[in-house]
Amino acid sequence: MQQSGVPGSRGCALCPLLGVLFFQGVYVIFSLEIKADAHVRGYVGENIKLRCTFKSSSSITDKLTIDWTYRPPSSSRTESIFHYQSFQYPTTAGTFRDRISWVGDVYKGDASISISNPTMKDNGTFSCAVKNPPDVHHNIPATELTVTERGFGTMLSSVALLSILVFIPSTVVVILLLVRMGRKSAGLKKRSKSGYKKSSIEVSDD
Repeated sequence: MQQSGVPGSRGCALCPLLGVLFFQGVYVIFSLEIKADAHVRGYVGENIKLRCTFKSSSSITDKLTIDWTYRPPSSSRTESIFHYQSFQYPTTAGTFRDRISWVGDVYKGDASISISNPTMKDNGTFSCAVKNPPDVHHNIPATELTVTERGFGTMLSSVALLSILVFIPSTVVVILLLVRMGRKSAGLKKRSKSGYKKSSIEVSDD
């Protein structure tokens, strides 16, 4: 009984140390924070920027890697579309060939990319993964991209905005002109009245 109690006491004595090591391990894993837009809306033929930012407790080195992947709607297939490690490596095959551009800056914590000539076939989920050893992040943020045509509603809103910008200044100018004309008309009436009285006095004097 005495011998079995010794190992048990030793195990309890190591528990705090193991707890510290576990806590440190979790801190190392989650010390890199990544953020991305949950939803992005774009239009056919207009460049779309997919934003991704990160914060690392370690200094940036040539070991830092950035990987963007794409998954089509209702599919589990994942496609690599961009890789970064000291240099930019956009995909040279697949749907996004020659359409992915690097617009980030790792020294500013920016891992963003841009899609040129987007189509509705580009709809899907984009994921941004950043690793800066020893900082590693496992909760990779995802961005849902929706590409649509600029429809009648969008055109109508643009026309409405343009109409408002033109209508309001025109209305103000018309109101000012009316006010000015009203004042001028009132001044003419006063003058005509004063002229009429003068002529009547002159007639009475005669």
